[in-house]
Amino acid sequence: MKTLESYLKSIYEQRGAWTEIPAHYYSDYNVKRGLRNADGTGVLAGLTAIGEVHGYVLDEGSKSPIEGKLRYRGINVEDIVRNCKAENRFGFSETIFLLLFGFLPNEELLKEFDAILSSRASLPANFTEDMILKAPSKNIMNKLARAVLASYSYDDNPDSIELSNVLRQCIDLIVRFPLMIAYAYTTKCHYFDGESLVLHNPNPSLSIAENFLYMIRPDHKFTDLEAKILDLSLILHAEHGGGNNSAFAIRVLSSSDTDTYSAVAAAVGSLKGPKHGGANDKMLSQINEIKENVKDWTDENEIYKYLKKILRKEAGDGKGLIYGIGHAIYTLSDPRAVLLKESAKELAEKTDHMEEFNLYDTIERLAPKAFAEVKGVDKVMCANVDFYSGFVYQMLNIPQALFTPIFAMSRIVGWSAHRIEEIMTGGRIIRPAYKSIVQRLEYTPIAKRKNNNINS
Repeated sequence: MKTLESYLKSIYEQRGAWTEIPAHYYSDYNVKRGLRNADGTGVLAGLTAIGEVHGYVLDEGSKSPIEGKLRYRGINVEDIVRNCKAENRFGFSETIFLLLFGFLPNEELLKEFDAILSSRASLPANFTEDMILKAPSKNIMNKLARAVLASYSYDDNPDSIELSNVLRQCIDLIVRFPLMIAYAYTTKCHYFDGESLVLHNPNPSLSIAENFLYMIRPDHKFTDLEAKILDLSLILHAEHGGGNNSAFAIRVLSSSDTDTYSAVAAAVGSLKGPKHGGANDKMLSQINEIKENVKDWTDENEIYKYLKKILRKEAGDGKGLIYGIGHAIYTLSDPRAVLLKESAKELAEKTDHMEEFNLYDTIERLAPKAFAEVKGVDKVMCANVDFYSGFVYQMLNIPQALFTPIFAMSRIVGWSAHRIEEIMTGGRIIRPAYKSIVQRLEYTPIAKRKNNNINS
């Protein structure tokens, strides 16, 4: 008997096992590949009052680049960040409140909300042992998705989509994500890296950013600057409109009236992908390769030549991509990258990483030019949020395995808001059309089918 691998290979190699779709069919039938129009703009698939991503202006069919803006419930995210920084306070919980409820809380409301979040920041009895310590995973995102799905079994009312119930579930997931991630990471380090297994309970007096650093570090130690920069990252990653892949995924599932845990787990799976949330992990791996192969980090000509090699698929992972450069909507700038770059520079100055920061800055400037030369496309490109986030996490001594999970720890807020909005206002199951291009055939009785020589 053949092995599964050899059997599948013989099937796959048969002509017609999978239908290849000619590229011109997409234009022939006016298919919006990736739900994108021919000019790169997104197909309008819904309405939202949660997040607004603004990166260009359309004027009589012409796409004009502008400085990027990101708004949460109509409020410029830069204003949220600047004000929290000016008042020297953490802003992620305020961001959670704003995205879930649609308005900024006053001091009293925010204090009450913080107390509620702290009171619910724990996992159900036996959850850690049964759902995290058992069946450990090398990939924290896969473990997170499993933990989210397992949460269904610990909920007394898992299927109700009444607003109050969904809000409860979402708030619980928001405060549990840091624990699930921290414990999954510690478990991974123990079972796969040979480290001691030590789980830290959260400290109710700390912010979400502080608590995460407190839980992942054996000695609990962190500086105020480290916690404030992680808090900034959580604010900036919390929401990015309804069209990004993971937010759209949760809206698709929510439109079917499925439970919260199934919908959120799907969003986690989407965010894991290197074309989405996993890009910050890819970015750091690529920058490490550049560091190893570019002898003089101050030589812009040497850096430029290597960037062109990456784009020609002669270096890098062979995909011809410079990770962290370019965005589906932002053109001249990604406001999240602008704010993270400021913090990256501040942190680099304090941690003796300015040489690396200058390398990032050089790549950011040269990459669009290299792209235009190699690809022959005159496209306005900017660094996106992934470009500096990995560098910031690296300076914070956060392991690379946690980069994308931290993104999820923040984006669960936006996902929650989009799930609630879809349930309240969507009304219809999301069901786009696909055109079949396969030839119609008559059924052939088994005795009359030709021998495809699978066993030869």
